[in-house]
Amino acid sequence: MIVDLSDILKNDEETISLNNSIDLSSLEFMGEDFIFTKPLQMVGTIRNNSKNLELEAEVKGEMQVRCARCAKEFTTPVSYPVSEILIREDGEISPDSDVVIFSGYEVDLTEIVVNNFFMNVEGRYLCKEDCKGLCHICGTDLNESQCDCETDTIDPRWAALAEIIKDTTTE
Repeated sequence: MIVDLSDILKNDEETISLNNSIDLSSLEFMGEDFIFTKPLQMVGTIRNNSKNLELEAEVKGEMQVRCARCAKEFTTPVSYPVSEILIREDGEISPDSDVVIFSGYEVDLTEIVVNNFFMNVEGRYLCKEDCKGLCHICGTDLNESQCDCETDTIDPRWAALAEIIKDTTTE
């Protein structure tokens, strides 16, 4: 989504309001697919503070993800802040600045929204807090039913002793 900055660049302390939809169908990040069920809403402002432009906004929407425990797909809300300094490429930029550089009189907010999404995305999502996940032996969804797999975990250092005890009790 391209925003025209020509008016705001002419006047110090000028502000423009943002209330825009950004249509992202899906993103892939760290092997995870994020599918947006509807366009993201970006509400905020861009303000000329006489040195640079300040972008302050909130992004909200919904996305479809997979549960980290049971692998079911579900929809979850998305909400994160966006706070960026925008500087024209012909302006003063120090090498260690954390700024968004734009050229001409336009800036692409889609790229900014995507980059901020990656900085705010959670590492894993759960369909519910108490999701039991899948049986690590047979793959049964433990939220829907129990399985008959033996779940006794034996410390590998004592496994040989457990085998001896098992053999002597079966004789």
